[in-house]
Amino acid sequence: MYSSRIIIISGPPGAGKSSISRKLAEKSVSEQAIHMHTDDFYNYIRKGYIPPWLPEAGEQNTVIIESIIASVARLASGGYEVIVDGVLGPWFVEPWLELAQIGFDVRYIILRPSKQVTIARATARKEANALTDVNAVTDMWQLFSDLGLYESHVIDTSNQSAEETVALILRLLNDNAMRIE
Repeated sequence: MYSSRIIIISGPPGAGKSSISRKLAEKSVSEQAIHMHTDDFYNYIRKGYIPPWLPEAGEQNTVIIESIIASVARLASGGYEVIVDGVLGPWFVEPWLELAQIGFDVRYIILRPSKQVTIARATARKEANALTDVNAVTDMWQLFSDLGLYESHVIDTSNQSAEETVALILRLLNDNAMRIE
């Protein structure tokens, strides 16, 4: 069993993943913690980039996810608590389950504000490379709208401040919740 946690913070664009993940890393009970912003992996591509929400991006997305997981596993086995921030829906849970099955403590948290709040937050972002296209954001929100088995991992952040969301997640982690196995 590996002692360092892997905490996946997922959800549609504009859900607050990056802000929450950064704060979680800063408040980690671990002596070493990393906020891994997975969008950066896509930003490293200089030739052949395909927007990851397009159907033809499947192979690219698989390679990127495999790279992220390899990095996360190495960091966690080296003693870092890793907070993974990305649009990592249930369609990408299987490799994380494999990490859990070999002894990593993997938690999966989905931030899902209402569609209206998500669109408002996403389209107001000013960061370089931020996804602000209303149609793409709406489509991605829809992918997180009915998560079946993973509905119990959803936190509605529509009416919560970042601080309230972080406090809730810290309580859930302390209660050993949101684990995937």
